[in-house]
Amino acid sequence: MTAQNKSAGLGIALPDPPPPAGDYQPVMIRGGFGFVSGQVPVRDGRLLFTGRVGIELTPEQGRAAAEIAALNVLAQIDKALPSWDQFGGLLRVEGFVASASGFTNQPEILDGASRLFAEALGELGQHSRAAFSVEQLPLNASVELVVTFATQTQIPASQN
Repeated sequence: MTAQNKSAGLGIALPDPPPPAGDYQPVMIRGGFGFVSGQVPVRDGRLLFTGRVGIELTPEQGRAAAEIAALNVLAQIDKALPSWDQFGGLLRVEGFVASASGFTNQPEILDGASRLFAEALGELGQHSRAAFSVEQLPLNASVELVVTFATQTQIPASQN
């Protein structure tokens, strides 16, 4: 089954998942849990939103960056799972927002990702969430998402 066929049930088109920025796996699945490494707003190999929300970027641009990072999360899950039938739902989203000093609306920025997850996954997109303000992120990204999800059954390590 191709990635396009696997993601067809989501009702949205997924991008090709970006490669890791270092020496690590983009997704690890162990013991019924999946862990997605940090995803930033990259599309076609290009970082689309750089800098801090509240100074170089507007809140609207920050939400757009979070949405693109969320699409990359789904693309990574799509690549890692044999099929979406194995997906048990999102559990936790940790969102890091590069923020100007005094900017305190990180939860609003991460709503871009949360809304996309709910739209694409329905009830399985519901999740707990933590929002963090940071001065700078790797590659000067504006947003980074780290996601934990459940799988329906054990998936052999050789498949992820």
